[in-house]
Amino acid sequence: MTDPTSSAAGRTASITRQTRETDVVVTLDLDTGPRTDIRTGIGFLDHLLTSLATHAQIGLVVACTGDLHIDDHHSAEDCAIALGQALNHALGERAGIARFGFAYAPLDEALARAVVDLVKRPSASVELGLKREKLGELSCENIPHFLQTLATSGQFTLHVDVLKGENDHHRAEATFKALALALRQAIAQTGTAINSTKGVL
Repeated sequence: MTDPTSSAAGRTASITRQTRETDVVVTLDLDTGPRTDIRTGIGFLDHLLTSLATHAQIGLVVACTGDLHIDDHHSAEDCAIALGQALNHALGERAGIARFGFAYAPLDEALARAVVDLVKRPSASVELGLKREKLGELSCENIPHFLQTLATSGQFTLHVDVLKGENDHHRAEATFKALALALRQAIAQTGTAINSTKGVL
């Protein structure tokens, strides 16, 4: 059973998601600058989310207790759902935001590209080319799944791919850095109008 609750004030949001598999709390602040406390129970996911918050210049607190005795899937997925819901709530009607963001991010030999549109039409195309089974305790298959779930739950369009790189750690981390930079552009407040010819996102 899913029981998400939320509260939002300004460009902040708190989401609690409780199921039989996980208990997740996410607090997001889009405007206070990087301030992180990430505890998902999966070390490499903590690393990726810390990088995301740091380079997007957002405040992010994530606490997750999950059924890691089974595997990492439920925890990774539910953290993505809760983070996406928090982003959606914090953005509100999305008036005045830049809406679009795009970025390249390198990490040594790896180079990733991310493009986002904060329109409320969720879609994700994710091509990371990861070869290892796991990075730490995070299954590599759950990294693109996390990103796809984040876009769906957050109600935005995401295109992300890794253009080159031999080291899967570098490929994954460059991906989250590129996403962070693209999100930083897209959430920037540039006025008061809704950035759409339709008049609504």
